[in-house]
Amino acid sequence: MQPHESKEESQEQQVKQLIIDVLQLEDISPAEIDNEAPLFGDGLGLDSIDALELGVALQKRYGISLSADSEETRRHFASVRALAAMIASHRVK
Repeated sequence: MQPHESKEESQEQQVKQLIIDVLQLEDISPAEIDNEAPLFGDGLGLDSIDALELGVALQKRYGISLSADSEETRRHFASVRALAAMIASHRVK
């Protein structure tokens, strides 16, 4: 973690790198991903297959199990910031 980086910022950077690695987005850097931008549709442009791959990666890396058709899961996948907050809250438990 950089000296000026908060835990939240560090977690957001980790989420961005995870998205890039898992989805093989070689033409994009973590700095190019907006923390608040939607991951699907007009934002990063991910689709349901990307969501599934990302969900599997989250389960492997953080032990987080998500229900594919849950409204709560949709909220967690809204943006990098939402995913980072969900991971952070899971770690506290």
